[in-house]
Amino acid sequence: MTVIAVIGGGISGLTLTHCLRSRGKDALLLEASSRLGGNIETRQRDGFLIETGPNSFLDREPATRELAAGVGVEDRIRSADPAAKARYLYTRGRLRPVPSSPPAFLKSDILPLGARLRVMAELFTGRAPEGVDESLAAFGRRHLGPAATAVLLDAVQTGIYAGNMETLSVDATFPQLTKLEREHRSLILGAIRSQKAQRKALPAGAAGSPEKLRGTLCTFDGGLQTLVDGLARELGPAAHTNAKVEGLQPSHGGWRVSVRENGGQAELLASQVVLATPAFVAAGLMRPLDEPLAALVEGIAYAPIAVVHLGFAPGSTPAPDGFGFLVPGLEKRRLLGAIHASTVFPFRTEGGRVLYTCMVGGARQPDLVKLDEEALVALAREELKELAGVTASPSFTEVIRWTRGIPQYNVGHLERVAAIDAALKRWPGLHLTGNAYKGVGINDCIRNAFALGDALAA
Repeated sequence: MTVIAVIGGGISGLTLTHCLRSRGKDALLLEASSRLGGNIETRQRDGFLIETGPNSFLDREPATRELAAGVGVEDRIRSADPAAKARYLYTRGRLRPVPSSPPAFLKSDILPLGARLRVMAELFTGRAPEGVDESLAAFGRRHLGPAATAVLLDAVQTGIYAGNMETLSVDATFPQLTKLEREHRSLILGAIRSQKAQRKALPAGAAGSPEKLRGTLCTFDGGLQTLVDGLARELGPAAHTNAKVEGLQPSHGGWRVSVRENGGQAELLASQVVLATPAFVAAGLMRPLDEPLAALVEGIAYAPIAVVHLGFAPGSTPAPDGFGFLVPGLEKRRLLGAIHASTVFPFRTEGGRVLYTCMVGGARQPDLVKLDEEALVALAREELKELAGVTASPSFTEVIRWTRGIPQYNVGHLERVAAIDAALKRWPGLHLTGNAYKGVGINDCIRNAFALGDALAA
């Protein structure tokens, strides 16, 4: 009974299984659906390559590079086109470029002059009291003022969490900000000092541009599905699809896993079990064992998201400039933002086609995700016309709904995760991983899966 059972075939489960097997462990992956990859899926149709979930990753996480190399796809990593460098916010009635430096910020019209000056006064901000789990909104207002928080900070969190910054925990969502506050008091001073330290730490002669320090936006040739397919090839028969786990029971120092696979019932004896599923699925499996633990896990909220792809025939509409745009909540619009997918990664469209990827819903407007496909397409078209001036009719549309899309790290999240970790000690050999706990991004999932894999392999 030395097999390790990994339940859930998203990027966390795939990475963990690969990590364990590459370190000589007998690991088996069990995925309830008919495909691997979770919310990562690339589809190709009518000259468009679209992503159903995440669109890209920042190439700054060594574990992601290690994973790509380990499954033979590192040479297929593709960087975003330089034309996608510019970013926009819709504020005060039009799209405005996001300034890329402090001098550019002071000269820009992204905020009214008084709000820009208030941001510069951040240099004199004090630290928060010790032990306070502050909301992102409260943290932002204290450091940056109300206008910059409502426009800039809200737009940033929308692009990652599609959340409500009045309820999101700053410590859980942007720990780098609270780290800067603890160590430097002022975020501006901390950012300046940190960048200087990073540049100083670079090897002699190495390029030290802000882009290098932040990480380059990347995907794979063929889309993010390329990484999933590489993992699937590497795992081979160790990855089971249509294998739904229906029960867990401790048994003789290990675990008895009840699995319904391809219509048949089977039992697997495992030395360790890892739940790499969404939190609400993990809670359902743990409830017969430990109701309080299940309640803690199930208490992690999710924001629903609808992804609406609009593709345009060559010449029907100008290719948009930059990465895309985000819309702060105070604008009361129905669109969270849009990615200029064909500008960011030109290989994702053929023959000069233009592709917009629009996001709808989120924690603030969850009911919009319930609209039917025709209504969501109409909504996205109307918003693109009013916000970005896109008047052409799309030749291609596709709608993907995630009714429980992005985990919400609300105030109390870190305390909840600590309580979950403590409660898991009652069940030796049972583990949790995935984007519900310690990072929602692809890089977070891969890094955390490697860390768990190394611990289990040891």
